[in-house]
Amino acid sequence: MTVLLIDDDPEVLDSSRQTLELEGFSVQAVTDPAAALVRLGSSWPGVVVTDVRMPGMDGFALLELVRAADAEVPVVLVTGHGDIAMAMRAVREGAYDFIEKPAEPDHLVEVVRRALDHRGLVLENRRLRAQLAEGGAEGRIIGRSPAVERLRATVANLADAEVDVLLFGETGTGKELVARSLHEGGRRRAGNFVALNCGAMPDSIIESELFGHEPGAFTGAQGRRIGKLEHAAAGTLFLDEIESMPMHLQVKLLRVLQERVIERIGANRTIPLDLRVVAATKVDLLRLAAEGKFREDLYYRLNVVTVPLPPLRERREDVALLFRHFLDAAAARSRRTVPPLDPAMLARLAAHGWPGNVRELRNVAERVALGLGDGLAPVGASVPMAGTAEIEPLADQLDRVEKQLIEDALARCGGRVGETAERLGITRKTLYLKMRHHGLNRDDFTEE
Repeated sequence: MTVLLIDDDPEVLDSSRQTLELEGFSVQAVTDPAAALVRLGSSWPGVVVTDVRMPGMDGFALLELVRAADAEVPVVLVTGHGDIAMAMRAVREGAYDFIEKPAEPDHLVEVVRRALDHRGLVLENRRLRAQLAEGGAEGRIIGRSPAVERLRATVANLADAEVDVLLFGETGTGKELVARSLHEGGRRRAGNFVALNCGAMPDSIIESELFGHEPGAFTGAQGRRIGKLEHAAAGTLFLDEIESMPMHLQVKLLRVLQERVIERIGANRTIPLDLRVVAATKVDLLRLAAEGKFREDLYYRLNVVTVPLPPLRERREDVALLFRHFLDAAAARSRRTVPPLDPAMLARLAAHGWPGNVRELRNVAERVALGLGDGLAPVGASVPMAGTAEIEPLADQLDRVEKQLIEDALARCGGRVGETAERLGITRKTLYLKMRHHGLNRDDFTEE
């Protein structure tokens, strides 16, 4: 980062240059404003500190030309003839700051340091947005880490391959996003992408959801229903949380994968299927098979190609890029101005452990877009100093803590109510009642 120092008085110029260089700044000192302009551009990494009253071109004329080249280059105006009217004009015309001569060294250094921090933030935001635009951020796998580059290459290689795929990754790593990328990148993109969360379907209806049924097949089956498998014909069926599928349905799914035919419930006619199956799991299916909790033959049928998804803690260099994407989207949804990305905030985000992976990062971006701090601390988590506030009623404090605990559990479990209830040690009905009380919706925590 560079400080471009402009003053027609060589002595003042040299004094200011020495002050800034002693503080470690890189300084380019010139007496000719016109010559300074050729150094500037949209990617120029620096700030301009210029005298106002100079022959040929004054500081305000220079400010206008700098802003024409790049409106986000900070320009600090310095003058020995300042007054309130001139200061107001400087702010109105877009100057970053206004300093009166003789400039106090400490004040000059502080203003320049803040201006350089601001410029660095502008350039970083531009870099992140350029990367997002280059990669087609919407619905794409975002990141520049080696792990994500390998994942993108694998997806590109498999998109047109006529093989079923098993995705393996922790909750919140973006398994559905990868499944959609496989679908959209291949020849089946014109067909339907049909997603089914095996862990969110009650056992009583999951078979009907998968295979469909004929009228009268069971009590309440008044009309014909096309199942997910049939609806995905010529497209892709995404089976999330495949480990949660009941054992008796695993047998039927194995037959579908082997023979590519189905029978609706209550029908005798087989229906041929041309579809691709992408399954996803967060657990070791082979271990489950050894424990008798998953069919080993189905595991080997699904395990033609396994694609591991890296957790966010193993791709920390992608955190800023992903956060920029989620923040822009969250601000657009809430119709708010995108808040600036503070370097200290980015450092905290990079150092965070991210147990909830990309979904947790997205939730943090939502809170930041709403102006709720840096998004990492739970809202209302701060405790006032003694004597500074009324003591909140115990019931209200417990209510707030309970809501935060349920939100965290839902995020970690991807919105799966059954698993969340089990981890919290309460019944599903109790969890539903508490979610209704706190205004929580499971869809807000489901994986992309």
